[in-house]
Amino acid sequence: MNDMPEILLLSCYELGHQPVSLGWPLAALAQAGLAASAVDLSVDDFPAEAVRSARLIAIAAPMHTALRLGVDAACRARALNPTAHITFYGLYAWLNGDYLLHANGEAAVADSVIAGEYEGPLIALARALDEGRSAAEVAGVSIPGRSAQPNLARLSFPVPQRASLPSLDKYARYIADDESHLAGYVEASRGCLHTCRHCPVVPVYNGRFFIVPAETVLADIRQQVAAGARHITFGDPDFLNGPGHALKIAQALHAEFPRLTFDFTTKVEHILEHRELMGQLGEAGATFVVSAFESTSAQVLARLHKGHSVDQMEEALAVLAEVGMAVQPTWVPFTPWTTLDDYLGMLAWIRSHGLIPATPGVQMSIRLLVPPSSALLDHPDVESWRGELDAANFTWRWDHPDPRMDDLARQVSRIAEDAEEDADPWDVFAAVEGAAYAVAGRTPPVHPRPTFLPPSPPRLTENWFC
Repeated sequence: MNDMPEILLLSCYELGHQPVSLGWPLAALAQAGLAASAVDLSVDDFPAEAVRSARLIAIAAPMHTALRLGVDAACRARALNPTAHITFYGLYAWLNGDYLLHANGEAAVADSVIAGEYEGPLIALARALDEGRSAAEVAGVSIPGRSAQPNLARLSFPVPQRASLPSLDKYARYIADDESHLAGYVEASRGCLHTCRHCPVVPVYNGRFFIVPAETVLADIRQQVAAGARHITFGDPDFLNGPGHALKIAQALHAEFPRLTFDFTTKVEHILEHRELMGQLGEAGATFVVSAFESTSAQVLARLHKGHSVDQMEEALAVLAEVGMAVQPTWVPFTPWTTLDDYLGMLAWIRSHGLIPATPGVQMSIRLLVPPSSALLDHPDVESWRGELDAANFTWRWDHPDPRMDDLARQVSRIAEDAEEDADPWDVFAAVEGAAYAVAGRTPPVHPRPTFLPPSPPRLTENWFC
């Protein structure tokens, strides 16, 4: 093997999961004969020595929080090793490529950006640097002055390489029936068929998705079970984009590991479309579903292009209850179009449907992010609500036309931040409810705390947010 560039992969945050954004490129680079090391900054210290010796530093940015932390890591890396080539890869890297690649009077954060199926361009970039060639020669890589489209060429998926990653006990755990277990994480597909306007997947994949071969997914699950996992999260944007593929994997998983449980993410419309499948997935070990309910306002659901109604949300709850599967709905409570009455209505809906235990404070605090290239920007009335681009914070600014909503958003964020990890969800919900009614100048309805609380639904110890 020729002397290869020292490649350092960095992950900053992946919702408390062992990062597949390190495992997959590690495997692809190794398959290509390129040696690399990886560090997850969410659990390990900044690797100063490795940074100093690296020629290529690749930083994963699959989500907003990861990008924010990744920019800090890149600045530290640049100070320690000014000659290293720094690239960002992932959804939020491409959405914010202009900021990452353009100096604005200072040193640029990154030398290049990769998006979509990033492994191929990452390998090509590493080889180009090793051969003394410019990144400008590499297809699928954005550089200052040239924005490349996301690479959507089909990838031959290797089994993610996890042996060198931090152990599973460093990450979020699965809790059910007051017991805690190690949890693993896999992806059975990439991209998404759907085009929800607020989703960061849409500008990159534009309604396309790619299946990961079942044997690759199962091999990845096996290595995590061997490492102690007793629960698996399927982290696909929507596990049921390929329903036959999902069922095949779930049934094979259950046949091999009958006591292993799992969770997955899917849209409300898929829960309704695949009612029989939900029961089969439950029999195979699925204990809960993450589903993007987002709002109880018809106007907001239409604006976000969610493809479901509140009535269908209620129907989905009934389908899941019938098969004994819990739901963890996600919400975007603060948007430019959500009224104070909408917010109060959402809280009432959550309470009336018994979802308080499944609704952590952070879910009631989320304020809509509008990154550059967001599909939300294509709406005809965009100029009526969009403010200035806050490039350094990776979003277009917006102020609510009702100042009370911005005040409430700040209050709910403080409540969520102050809540302890094991805080009683009923107390947190009551605090949010009290703040919302106070902002509205109304007396909150009296809801005596139930004498006999239902068992807490199964969950992971890291609450979902972006």
